[in-house]
Amino acid sequence: MSIYLNKDSKIIVQGMTGGMGAKHTTLMVESGANIVGGVNARKAGTTVELGGKELPVYGTVEEAMKETGADVSVAFVPPAFTKDACIEAIDAEIPLLVVITEGVPVLDTAEVVAYLEGKSTRMIGPNCPGIITPEESLAGITPHTIAGKGPVGLVSKSGTLTYQMMYELKDYGFTTAIGIGGDPIIGTTHIDALEAFENDPETKAIVMIGEIGGDAEERAAAYIKDHVTKPVVGYVAGFTAPEGKTMGHAGAIVSGSSGTAQAKKEALEAAGVKVGKTPSETAELMREILKGL
Repeated sequence: MSIYLNKDSKIIVQGMTGGMGAKHTTLMVESGANIVGGVNARKAGTTVELGGKELPVYGTVEEAMKETGADVSVAFVPPAFTKDACIEAIDAEIPLLVVITEGVPVLDTAEVVAYLEGKSTRMIGPNCPGIITPEESLAGITPHTIAGKGPVGLVSKSGTLTYQMMYELKDYGFTTAIGIGGDPIIGTTHIDALEAFENDPETKAIVMIGEIGGDAEERAAAYIKDHVTKPVVGYVAGFTAPEGKTMGHAGAIVSGSSGTAQAKKEALEAAGVKVGKTPSETAELMREILKGL
């Protein structure tokens, strides 16, 4: 089992013909993901060869879905056009939309998240590495060679920490690893992923990576306490971050004691989550749990 993405997923890429879109479509094809086409209104009707596969380009998401049966879209669209690309995909009722783009205006994301209310699309991102179900499918930019299949579910705000944790636990492997993005407003949250992993019979334990800023980890801690029966190990990036300074991600800003790594660590530990001080220590905590399962 996996969450949100599996070997049967048919993926289209919005912005497939751009530089980043073409590069990462090639890598997704090489990973074994079933890429079935791309979307670019200006290049509709053409084809491009990426990763040794001839891929058709469609004018709209709706047309691409109709022609290919696609059920996942990955968006590599410049920040100024991301809102329109998301709304187009949501209107087409694509089941899963993965938005990789960094630097999307927060107001635009807020409008998209509001637009998602009551719709059938699940959005991951923006400003995220996407989602990988090892040895089955990849929708995003996570290197597919890091780790294979196994019993661990991973949800993370950070792309690079997603990759590091996958590498640290490659001897065990993952059901699905999902990078939800580090912006202040995102589609899929820690809680959404925790719920899906809790319901997935093959996920035996969960790693949750957060970072300073906002209260997402505190809310996730409350959810874990009430609803998650599987062991959860956590890591919070930013223990050494100076107060009042935005660190890396747009959402990683601390004011006073709210949003600090220490506050998040305490909330998680109060919910029974073991929290590592470094990614390696976090992986070691997970190893101990897996040995006992």
